[in-house]
Amino acid sequence: MNDPVENAPPHAVARLRAACLQHSETLPRLDRGAPRKARCAVCRLIPSHCMCALRASVPTRSGVCLLMAEFEPLKPSNTGWLVADVVPRTHAFAWSRTHVDPALLELLDDPRWQPVVVFPGEFAAPDRVVTELAADARPPLFILLDGTWAEARKAFRKSPYLDRFPVLALSPGTLSRYTLRRAWHGHHLCTAEIAALCLAGAGDERAAQALEATLDVFNDRTLRAKQSVRPDAQDAAHRRLAALRCPEAAPAGRALPRRGRQP
Repeated sequence: MNDPVENAPPHAVARLRAACLQHSETLPRLDRGAPRKARCAVCRLIPSHCMCALRASVPTRSGVCLLMAEFEPLKPSNTGWLVADVVPRTHAFAWSRTHVDPALLELLDDPRWQPVVVFPGEFAAPDRVVTELAADARPPLFILLDGTWAEARKAFRKSPYLDRFPVLALSPGTLSRYTLRRAWHGHHLCTAEIAALCLAGAGDERAAQALEATLDVFNDRTLRAKQSVRPDAQDAAHRRLAALRCPEAAPAGRALPRRGRQP
């Protein structure tokens, strides 16, 4: 029987990547110093470490809107792709200082959503900063700026169409465990980690757990691929993701603990 997740149509970030490849006149070299390696078009890993069979798509009430730096969808290390893997209600747009996609403005104006920009509060006017979602019958639409820290700060400063929305300042309380890029500070989280915190705060706990587990497996398989080490499908990270992907496999009566938190 075909797996509906594995055979799902391309998600928002995959579609944005395809558009970037089609329309960009200059493309970065993403595998410097070596010939470009063949990668799975769906999970972006090399075939021997493909994790498509482990993809967990979890229905959510919340939505995610990714504003992605120019070449971010092309980078194999991008974790916004993982957000779109797990959260079906993910939207993705290329960020530009000079052009705003009309579809993005239409989404932000949709009265069915409660848009909120997720960014550190010290960079926003105090009257915009909130630490929790407002009581609202509408589902939240978390706007995440996906790119390097410098790119995210630039997008936050130079996107006046976001100025009307509150800024959700998160307090993660843990260091990032994303190891595929070097962060400016240990408390800077990757896009998938931020999205997981947002989902958990909005009550989409299973999706938050699935996203955290997906990131752990993605980290592990990417690093093993670089070291030419076979993936271990029976380690703790893989078992946790498998249990979240198939909840009936988890022990009855107990919720799966989130990594980094007390059960």
